[in-house]
Order: sequence, then structure tokens, then C-alpha cells
Amino acid sequence: MLPGRDLAYSVAMSITREDLEQDRLRTILDNTPIAPSLLSEAALEASWRAALASLPDPGGDVWLFGYGSLIWNPMVEHTERIPAMLYGYHRGFYLYSRINRGTYDNPGLVLGLDRGGCCSGIAFRIPAVSIETELKMLWRREMLTGAYLPRWLPMQLKGQNNQRIKALAFVMNRQHEAYAGRLPDLTVISHLRDACGLYGPARDYLRHTLEGLLKEGFQDPYLARLWAQLESSENPISGKK
Repeated sequence: MLPGRDLAYSVAMSITREDLEQDRLRTILDNTPIAPSLLSEAALEASWRAALASLPDPGGDVWLFGYGSLIWNPMVEHTERIPAMLYGYHRGFYLYSRINRGTYDNPGLVLGLDRGGCCSGIAFRIPAVSIETELKMLWRREMLTGAYLPRWLPMQLKGQNNQRIKALAFVMNRQHEAYAGRLPDLTVISHLRDACGLYGPARDYLRHTLEGLLKEGFQDPYLARLWAQLESSENPISGKK
């Protein structure tokens, strides 16, 4: 047992673009039990350069699909923001979070894309001139532990004559040790209710994502159900006659 091993998580921070540019998250985590789980800087660069080498439209703009925190806190340079639908994957709380929304001792849960179904979200258009810089920032944000797999996936833009595009999306790495699989609602709720990480409480992550989707006109019955159960568990009815 490492004494005070959750110390680095004791104060929540709001991640900024400058944090990613300065690679502050890695600096914070280098002296915690999470450090062995971090991809090396060389591995991280190799991964984003591989994505760069496989662009759907070399030399053109690229699209990024946001289905969780990217919806309400994208932090990427973009020229368009359009509601979109991804087919073949669905959104769920499939990833234990021991950094952003939980700790080593008390992991929270965050969203991931897993196979099957469909998923509503936001497509961000990143200008060609900024692609290399933006991918580097995205990898520092989304790929620090390798829990996701970057994929170029086909999706449909809403209100754009149903235009189909290929966009970068981060899907679940089922081989990763933090992959939670499909959990019962009560288990998900317990992690969302009780966990807090560097970026704040896990419950706030759910609330912001649900609000972000509603703002764009999307309904997500799964997230709405979890939120209702979470609120109920935090405010149980008392004084029954």
C-alpha cells in the first residue's frame, strides 16, 4: 500500500487546452500508481502519427466525432460543429476512470463506444492546416492509457442532406484492463455517485453529457435513466406513512 497514493487527485481541476499543450496531466500522474499504465510519449506519438498517415482525405479537412465530454468541452480548433449519427457503435459507461472522474482506490466510470447499435453526437470539422497539432492534443487527452482505439468511422451529418462522412472516433479497447463491459445500472450508479477525479465528480460527467445532448436535440434514454436513478439514490424518499 502506498501512503497517500490518491493525493494527486485531492483537488479537482478544469482541463484546459493549455494543460494539454504543456502535457500537465502526464506530469501530475508520473508520481502516482497510475504511472505504469500510461503510454510512453514515444508510443503516444507513434499512435497519432499512424492516424495522421491514414486520413480519409489526405490534404483535406478531417472530422472528429464527440459522444461524451467532447460534446461540451471539445477544446479542438474547428470550423464546423454539426450533430451527427454513428451507426455500428453505441455509447455506454464501459470504462473505469482512475484519473479524470475517479481515483486508483475509488474508480469512477466514463463513456466509451462499443460495438452494436448507433450513437448520436457531434461532428467537429478540423481544418487541414491544424490537423497535426489537433491530433497531438487529442491523443494527450483521450489516449494517455490506451483505453481507446482511434478509428475512422462512417457517420451521417444531421441536416446536411444526410451527408455521409468518415470521422475520427475513439472506441473501446476491449483488451484494456480498465474495460468494464456491460454493468448493471445499480453498479454504474454507485461509481457515478461516489467517485471524483482530477476533473471532478463522475456524476457531473453524466449530467454535462446529458445536457449537451439535449441542447443539440438528442434524446438518450440510457443516460436519462441513469440520471434519474442517480438523483433518486441521492435523494431517497423519507417519512413514508
